[in-house]
Amino acid sequence: MHPQPPPDVARVIGALPRAQADRLRHLRHLVFDVAKAEEVGPLTETLKWGEPAYLTEATRSGSTLRLGPVRGTADTVALFVNCRTSLADSFRERFGPALHVDGDRAVVIGPQDTPDEDVLRTCIALTLTYHRWRRR
Repeated sequence: MHPQPPPDVARVIGALPRAQADRLRHLRHLVFDVAKAEEVGPLTETLKWGEPAYLTEATRSGSTLRLGPVRGTADTVALFVNCRTSLADSFRERFGPALHVDGDRAVVIGPQDTPDEDVLRTCIALTLTYHRWRRR
């Protein structure tokens, strides 16, 4: 069971075109599933730059992960990571062309993209545990 989103997060997701909203709701569920599996502690769910963001404030185990629409589209979404981390490069190295990594901050999921759910879970896990594995 996943927690209900805070009202402001629910409002932002609900205001999106249906295809984007549905994809973001699915990604949100993955985030909470991965957080539990990786034992990162409670997530703080809030808005950053007007988009749902997930922080590991209690344990500080990871980097901020945002979910949002890709501007100018009605059906494309992205997992956004901090551009000052090595996360995007890690995703590229690990998954190559199987994943559309845009620049140093986003995994883009378009209407024709069907990334493997395990790949998405790994990207989420790497983000939510970034400070754990980066220190090693």
